[in-house]
Amino acid sequence: MSDMPDRNCPKCSGTMEEGFVVDFSYGHAVPSSWVEGEPVQSFFSGTKVHDRAKFRVRSFRCVGCGYLESYAVDE
Repeated sequence: MSDMPDRNCPKCSGTMEEGFVVDFSYGHAVPSSWVEGEPVQSFFSGTKVHDRAKFRVRSFRCVGCGYLESYAVDE
């Protein structure tokens, strides 16, 4: 999505800048991911995600009003 043209905020028409939402796990930070299906609890890992489709979440934030718009993209 970095090849996308400049985007305007759908709420206030301000400029949207690309960034990411971070998740913290065991002392390190990682970009968020979208995982298909309903969450299923796992005793060892918290939530089972091993055999599911996963997509990195890319987000855009309006510099004017702070509105966030996110996309789960196949890279």
